[in-house]
Amino acid sequence: MTPIGRRAFLGGLAAGAIALPAWARIAGRDIRFAPDKELMVPVEGGSVYVRVNGDLKGKLPPLIYAHGGPGGDHSGLLPLTALAQERAVILWDQLDSGRSDAPLDPKNWHVSRFVDEIDRIRNALGITRWHVGGGSWGGTLAIEYGARRRPDTASLIVQSPLVSTKSWLADANLLRSQMPAEARTTLEKCDTAAPPPEATCEAATWDFYRRHVIRSQRADGVAEYRARAPRDAGDTLYNRMWGKAEFVSTGTLKDYDGEPLLAKLDGPKALFVCGEYDEARPETVAKFAARVPGATFREVMGSAHSILSDQPDAYLALLRDWMARHDAA
Repeated sequence: MTPIGRRAFLGGLAAGAIALPAWARIAGRDIRFAPDKELMVPVEGGSVYVRVNGDLKGKLPPLIYAHGGPGGDHSGLLPLTALAQERAVILWDQLDSGRSDAPLDPKNWHVSRFVDEIDRIRNALGITRWHVGGGSWGGTLAIEYGARRRPDTASLIVQSPLVSTKSWLADANLLRSQMPAEARTTLEKCDTAAPPPEATCEAATWDFYRRHVIRSQRADGVAEYRARAPRDAGDTLYNRMWGKAEFVSTGTLKDYDGEPLLAKLDGPKALFVCGEYDEARPETVAKFAARVPGATFREVMGSAHSILSDQPDAYLALLRDWMARHDAA
């Protein structure tokens, strides 16, 4: 199947040439387009772009949050900067993504190297304790980091995670089977050796995305912010690590299995979250959470996979409450 631009879909419509303010109050939230601090951090294979909003020396532990993909970028996480009035918020683009270096070297495309980026950022910023979170593929990295049981981790936030490729594909294909007959049949044909025309496959894929990936528009300014990033190699990374279609994996992650890591997590510090209509189905994420003794599971009603777009207020409130209960050492 010829891939629809999944990242383009998540990023919103093409942006016009308008000036972005340093921050904007959108629906009662202060989204900070300009970072208070930005730097390039050396990692294995190159350097990654890191931005910080808020005071790294403040009283509350910072939050670092990993974007999805592989091959996404941090732009969809900008609503998290509304938390910067209370604590530092750290976002970054993983190698071969967004504003980071893009060597596109296959030797870099293994999970542990991406997880190591988190430690490199912690060392570069002098962080001694923080909350570590991530969504989708970023949730994979959060689980992998949490399984290392580092003493610097105040809590772990695992949102709509890819825990194993097997379970992800089972959810995706179940949800596809529940699509209206015409769209379902088209999507099935799009994964064959003789697919329908590209435009037909894209229309059916967008139908799936609108149901289970993002059900709303990005906040004003997010698409414009992303459009100002240098042209990156994220689509290439996604295709090489995952594949060209949502319902089958042909890349380096095709046999990924992080389920054994669940037993290594510090359960009372672990929060699992997903949306009501999420492609990472609530039933599946709840089962994974149940395999982590003491872990918490929350379902955000009215949301698909992109919770920060679909239900940002509910998610920010959930994060504030969760982190407040784990801020103390």
